Amino acid sequence: MLSLTVENYLKAILQLELRDGTPSVATGQLATRLGVSPGSVTSMLKTLSDSGLADYRPYEGVTLNESGRLLALRMLRRHRLIEQFLVETLNLSWDQVHEEAENMEHAVSDVLIDRIDEYLGHPEVDPHGDPIPAADGRLRGSKPSSSPLSSCDTGRRVRVSRVMNQHPDFLRYLSEEGLEVGTVATVTSNSREAGIIELTMDERRISIGSQAATDLLVVPVEAGPVEAARAGTGAQS
Repeated sequence: MLSLTVENYLKAILQLELRDGTPSVATGQLATRLGVSPGSVTSMLKTLSDSGLADYRPYEGVTLNESGRLLALRMLRRHRLIEQFLVETLNLSWDQVHEEAENMEHAVSDVLIDRIDEYLGHPEVDPHGDPIPAADGRLRGSKPSSSPLSSCDTGRRVRVSRVMNQHPDFLRYLSEEGLEVGTVATVTSNSREAGIIELTMDERRISIGSQAATDLLVVPVEAGPVEAARAGTGAQS
């Protein structure tokens, strides 16, 4: 059986790989994500490499091999399904479920996870919008093109699809502002110089900093007023 530490490392490597879209993850990135020293990371990466779970090259980073990736996907599936289960069945808030899932994911069996998946109707994403791997390791969903809220132009109507910063304080802030996965809003102003983005939701106007907006991924819902006007001017030939 794998140790809890090994499982955490494999999952963290995969999460960074998926986030950045690169197969190799740097030692410093892992140290920051796991809150440990670079020396501890280097030692563990050598262990993973010796165990045949990853390929580690000093100064280049680490890449999961097939066995390591499958195990990492298994842990990611457990974590995200547990989060979704806690939200849907026990009404825990999305800022509470991460730590609970961290504790539970190492103890539950694959049989129980499969039953949870079936009970929930095979959800595609967890409460934060992260894709949930299927039992065979596939990431579910059609993956619509998303972009950071901070990059959206004025007039764009969007739906929040994923939250990348899942620190409890940040999630509570988003809940207070009404910005959760599935929320639809219109960008009424994006002042990149001032670092402020203004949104309108159900006739309510809120402001959010550009850095916070970078951690919110959104997908377009429909053409906003500015884009509709532009489209109208060129629609006739």
